[in-house]
Amino acid sequence: MQTNKRILIVDDDKQIRELLSFDITQSGYITDCALDGEEGLKKALENNYDLILLDCMMPKMDGFTVCKNIRIQNATVPILMLTAKGSIEDKTQGFDCGADDYLIKPFEIQEVLLRIRALLRRNQPAVQKNTKEVLRAGDIEILPDSLEAVVLDKKVKLTPTEFEILYCLMQHINTPVTLAVLLDEVWGYGDDEDVRMVRVHVGGLRQKIEENTRTPKYLHTVVNVGYKLTPFGLLEE
Repeated sequence: MQTNKRILIVDDDKQIRELLSFDITQSGYITDCALDGEEGLKKALENNYDLILLDCMMPKMDGFTVCKNIRIQNATVPILMLTAKGSIEDKTQGFDCGADDYLIKPFEIQEVLLRIRALLRRNQPAVQKNTKEVLRAGDIEILPDSLEAVVLDKKVKLTPTEFEILYCLMQHINTPVTLAVLLDEVWGYGDDEDVRMVRVHVGGLRQKIEENTRTPKYLHTVVNVGYKLTPFGLLEE
């Protein structure tokens, strides 16, 4: 199916670049490529891409630095990191830099395409969401068209992943939402090793909507379960 979605592939490995570009193009997307981190950052900042595939270990500028600099200028473009560095520390560093998802090499192209579709779906305008779903509760309002949240009249910009997490939690006000449900509703897939991914993104969301992350008013951790949103600032025991 042909689309107008533009995807930037940043990887210093020519074979991987060409294989990804071919398969992604065959799936109906438009691709552009960069050979190293500096070129990738330049293209990402000068063009409007719908998604960026980003390697970690590259000459001139590593992927973590590229990701961090992209996020300074563009909070919403989905970034999928593709890398051979698969430790928990590497994943955490990637998410802390602003990556939305993380796939370890070697990977199957169908898995790449699955995650591309999930990230693009997450980044679509909210007019496509059911208008009956909750967009405002208590002190919190979410603005789907701009991927923003308003908390006590303070507006903050969210990444697509942070927005989807908050959107999911607002459908279950004052009710614990399990990590498995968040993985399914936000990412559309997931297993035990993806739990860390959820926690890092929830941490980023909490920093934006809470005045004090050590004693959160709205976004609470439910031990051994997941998270609970109390937009009125009250915990219901």
